[in-house]
Amino acid sequence: MSKNSHIIFKGLKIVSWIIFIGLCIEAGALLVNFVMSLFYPEIIKNLYQKLDLHDLYLLNKWAYFGLFTFILMIAVLKAFLFYLVIDLLSKLDMMKPFNAFVSKQITRISYCTLSIGILGYVAQESIKPFSEANLDLNSLDTFWPDSQAFILMAAVIYVIAQIFAKGVELQTENELTV
Repeated sequence: MSKNSHIIFKGLKIVSWIIFIGLCIEAGALLVNFVMSLFYPEIIKNLYQKLDLHDLYLLNKWAYFGLFTFILMIAVLKAFLFYLVIDLLSKLDMMKPFNAFVSKQITRISYCTLSIGILGYVAQESIKPFSEANLDLNSLDTFWPDSQAFILMAAVIYVIAQIFAKGVELQTENELTV
């Protein structure tokens, strides 16, 4: 591996760690807000990142719990996605990249990405009836990922995982014949 590639690879690890830590902080803050809102409903007006779901809470508590659960699940899945990326980057051997761990990890990353996309889509669709009821839920847009982009990205990552699986198969076959 060249010196430039090594530096870029180290930079990717550092950036992945920074993103992972940020996503963990976000997921933790959302979880704390959710638990606090269960005991102190008056704080719902001033949740994390100016998330104001007070009108939704007053209209339907179960809808509030459901939407906040979507927000939490997506936040946790994003953090888990970057955990998988960090795990992949830390165990990746650039001298022999085609191995079973890399193939399985890339497949896991594609499944996690697909889960984020599907949950984001379901969450976006589930708030439509409340938007039609003249509730201002625009503050939720920052918590929903671009679901179509995540689903497309999952498909691309899955194709890459299949290429790696075939590479592992060919590499194993090649080692057996030598």
